[in-house]
Amino acid sequence: MDQTSLTGAQKSHLRGLGQTMADGLNVGKGGLSPAFLAELEKLLARDELVKLRFHGADRHERAALCEKIAVEARSLCVGAVGHTALFFRRNPDEKARKIALPAAAAQN
Repeated sequence: MDQTSLTGAQKSHLRGLGQTMADGLNVGKGGLSPAFLAELEKLLARDELVKLRFHGADRHERAALCEKIAVEARSLCVGAVGHTALFFRRNPDEKARKIALPAAAAQN
């Protein structure tokens, strides 16, 4: 499944899972460092869904950071509210997947 082909229901399901998650990483005023991106890679490979918290950035900066993180981490931002954002990257190994997505509805 391509990351960009998630349906609205699938994104909504992921946002629901993110409601109870603790923040996985914090993005500070320094922005995106190589160490931050390396840690995000590890978390996405292990958990598939990661919740980030932004500190010291206004909403325009947060939106730009979300886009940059999605590109750098080859992931999809499935939701951003206030100072938090959720990123998802499906594990390519079906046996290692932790999150079961709802089936996509058949399009006629």
